Amino acid sequence: MKCRPLYGHGHGTIRAVRGIPLYDTEGAHHGIRTSTRQLGTDFSLPGGALSASGDTFERSGYRLSSARGRSVVLAFYPGDNTTVCTKQLCSYSSGMEAFEGLDADVWGISPQGVDSHESFARAFGLRMPLLADEGREIAKAYGVSAPGIGVRRAVFLVGPDGVLRWKHVALLGATFQSLDTLTNRLSGIKGA
Repeated sequence: MKCRPLYGHGHGTIRAVRGIPLYDTEGAHHGIRTSTRQLGTDFSLPGGALSASGDTFERSGYRLSSARGRSVVLAFYPGDNTTVCTKQLCSYSSGMEAFEGLDADVWGISPQGVDSHESFARAFGLRMPLLADEGREIAKAYGVSAPGIGVRRAVFLVGPDGVLRWKHVALLGATFQSLDTLTNRLSGIKGA
């Protein structure tokens, strides 16, 4: 089964990452004051992505600081092959050209291992790297690890300079930020 163009959206609570103050802009949209110049927490995780042809799953290590010069969408999600996570990642995968046009990469991050990610990517034709945070250390560093539920659905936008520019953390995780919301936010980062 391949992804269908499904788009979801959602609004949840936003908590500060390591004490970064947040402010409201345009009602339900939340952002991080760029004047704080808070760098996204650097990390290195194993992961992989389908090749352009979709024939092979190429495993690699991913380090946030290595992506400097491009924006990075960090999409934390609770689990592979779950209903909302599948809709979310299929939505982002179907919009990869829009992300590319904004000089942005999308990395999905969840606690499952790389083997699970490979199966998930192949089943739905997901075109972004899926990273394995099996110990939830990165989720903890970003404040999205939650006892009892594992990982909260969250999106962090890191600018090309490595500065954390915007985030959304879902309270319950039943909805997700739409492709349009993310590309609008990324347009603002690129134009800044």
